[in-house]
Order: sequence, then C-alpha cells, then structure tokens
Amino acid sequence: MFDNLTDKLQRVFKNLRGQGTLSEENIGEALKEIRVALLEADVNLMVVNDLVEHIRAKAVGTEVLTALSPSEQVVKVVRDELIELLGRDTARFKFASQPPTVILMAGLQGSGKTTTSGKLAAWLKKGGHRPMLVSVDVYRPAAREQLKVVAKSIEARLYEGDLKGEPAGSPLPNSETVVRLAKEARREAVIMGCDTLIVDTAGRLHVDEELMTEMERLKKLLSPAEILFVADAMTGQDAVNSAQDFHKRLGLTGVILTKMDGDARGGAALSIRHVTGQPIKFIGVGEKPDAFEPFHPDRIVGRILGMGDMLSLIERAEEKLDRKKSEELAKKALLGDGFSLEDFRDQLKQIKKLGSMDSIMKMMPSVGPFAGLKEASSQVDEKQFVRLEAIINSMTPKERRNHEIISGSRRKRIAAGSGTTVQDVNQLLRQYAQMAKMFKQMSKGGLAKSMLRGGLSGMGLGGRQRFGR
Repeated sequence: MFDNLTDKLQRVFKNLRGQGTLSEENIGEALKEIRVALLEADVNLMVVNDLVEHIRAKAVGTEVLTALSPSEQVVKVVRDELIELLGRDTARFKFASQPPTVILMAGLQGSGKTTTSGKLAAWLKKGGHRPMLVSVDVYRPAAREQLKVVAKSIEARLYEGDLKGEPAGSPLPNSETVVRLAKEARREAVIMGCDTLIVDTAGRLHVDEELMTEMERLKKLLSPAEILFVADAMTGQDAVNSAQDFHKRLGLTGVILTKMDGDARGGAALSIRHVTGQPIKFIGVGEKPDAFEPFHPDRIVGRILGMGDMLSLIERAEEKLDRKKSEELAKKALLGDGFSLEDFRDQLKQIKKLGSMDSIMKMMPSVGPFAGLKEASSQVDEKQFVRLEAIINSMTPKERRNHEIISGSRRKRIAAGSGTTVQDVNQLLRQYAQMAKMFKQMSKGGLAKSMLRGGLSGMGLGGRQRFGR
C-alpha cells in the first residue's frame, strides 16, 4: 500500500547520490520533496511537519555518520525517524491476570470490525488460547449472522444469546440488550473455560453520542484488558480522526489497521499512532482468516523505503511450507536421486501457499540488484501455476515418475484432461527436463554434497538462527 510513497522517496534519495556532502541547501530540497510525498500519501499535516523537522535536525546535525554517503545518511535518518513515529518496538498484546481476558473491538461501520474479530480469534487460537466471540450489535441482525459465519469458518466458540425478553414497552433492542448479552457472554466464557472473550460491538456511519455512551457502559461492565480500534487504512485521515474521537472517550489501548494490502496511500498507518499516542498492534493483509499479523514498525519502514521485509517473508515460509517435504526434495535433487514430475507439482503447491506473487514481491527489496524484481513479477501469469498443476494431475502416476514414456498420443490425452493444449504440455515437459538436468549436473560436482554435509541451513532451510532470531 506504500508503493507511491516508496517510489517518491527513492527518487529523493537518488537525487542526493551525486552530492559530495550534505548541506542546508541540498537537504532543504530533499526535505521539500519528502514533505510533498508524505502529504500526497495522506499523512496528517501535524505529523508531516514534526517528522520533517526531526529529519532536518538530525540530517545536518552531529548524529550523522561520516562513514556514509550523503544519500545513505538521509536514508538512515529517515528510517530512524519513521520507526520512532510508528513506535520503536512491536506492541505487546495484553492479557488479564484472571481469565477471561476481555477484548473490546471498537470502530465505525464498514471498518471490518466483525471480520477482524474473527481474524484475532484465529490468531489467538494459533497461539494456544481458547477464544470466544460474541456480537453485541443488536441493531443489525446481519452483523450477528456474519460473526456466526466467521466463527464457524475458523472453528471458534461463539456465544449467540437471544434478543428476547426485552424491557416492557421496548419494541426494538436497545442498550440494555447490549449490556445483558455482554454479561451473559462473559459468564459463558468462564463456564466453558475460554481464556479470552472478543466483543464485536455495534458501529455507526459516524461517531455519535449514543454509540459512545454504549461503549462507555461496556467498558465499565467488562473492564477490558484491550480496547482495540479497528480502522480501514483506505479511508486515510477519516480513520485517524475517528480513532482520536474514540480514544478521547474510551482510552484505546491499540489500533488494528485493515486493508493494508490495498491500494491506499498509507497515511493512516503513519499518522494514527502519533495522533492518538496508541500503538498499531495488528494489520489485516487480505481476506483470509490467516491474513492477519502483528504490526512490526521496523519491517513496515523497510517496505516504505524499498528495503523489503525479508523477516516477514521467512516467517510466512516457515508457517506455510512443509519443511520436511522441502528438505526431502532438496536431498533427492542434489544427490541425483531423481527429481520427478510429482516433486515438481509438490513445489508448485508450496509456492502457492506463500500467497500471490505480488504479495511476495512487496516483501522483497526494490533497490540495488533487486530493483527490477517488481517489474518482472508483473509479467508473471499466476494462472500458469494452476495450468501446470492441472497438466501434471492429468498424468498417470507412472507418467509422473517417468516423463520419457509420454508419447504424442499421451500428450494429447493429458492436454484434453487438463483443459490445455499439446503445446502447453510440451512446454511443461521442457521446463521440467531443464530443471532435472540442472540438478543432475549439480549432483555430479562437489557442490551439492558439500552443501548437504554443511547442513540444509546453508540453503536457507534451517530456520531462523541465521538471522539472529
């Protein structure tokens, strides 16, 4: 979502590369461009002014390292100040000393509160917790039904309650219903042994007194360990202003930004902590339940400056990929034990688990030798992965293990079965043959065996220890 800002900052740094030293004049020109880039990214004006002044003071001050070139000096200062702006450390999630830990989800209608509640529950489950979900949005039946669907999809416990038994003379649900549901849900969480209760609250199209009063009642009743404001990153400054209003009345403990994978300008991410004083704790990066991750300020700044986010990519690989299968394939391929079409298909499946090529490229550096990766990835037809897998699936087990038996008539059958052409089948077989030949050549030399003797960690398959984790 920071593509435009990244491109503009890269141009600023490039213009400084020809300078011998940093002066008030050339840093002044660079700061003007940085200021415009931030404003165009919809960063709050007060935040932009503060950030630019901090960069100016450090860029021409004594803190600059003389061993660096002028452009490197500015990059370092900008990086440090952006990390400071977003919060130097990853914010910790708070748990109550006595379960259940209550998490109150706040936000305006349409911000993604209900979906995010489900994602948070899935994240907690993955960490070994036992979450329960409850919707106290009694004004919109569709909201409660949506949470029911979300809870079922992630196999999380849901307290539904009912909307009967309302006070006499009250034809429609009201705040008393909200309070009753919240009380019942907390009691149910205790009975069922759930250690966290996520309360999905009602939203409005804008902040109003009725909503805030109801939220204050819920806060007093439940004493939540976390009050998390869910904001749609694509709404920019509107999200920042709403967060500020909620914080004044409720005392937020953190923010969750949704749609961080979208084409937004990024201003909300860079403004919301500075304006509210509260950390961004999580970000939503897609529609799936697991498209949700803790917010790491240093990694986001790396993406903004075109340095990539390799740690997040490694963590995604460790989580999504079958490490045992990868190691077995590496041993087979490097020792010349046969790299079959079944192995080729398995690797295609592994790659697909990492997500779209676009999402992977966003985590790769976009400077230096990696500068052309993003453009190259745009030429990749991701449907090709689907076609390749379909072709291999249309083969018999015998054909997958020995491609040399695939005659012309077999190729026609495979093409018909996979909905592709004979030319597609021929292209796959050529690609596979080239890869198998490469592995065979490696196995004949000493490189493959020395790599295996040194351990697969030398190939990046040995976990995080190489990265100091």
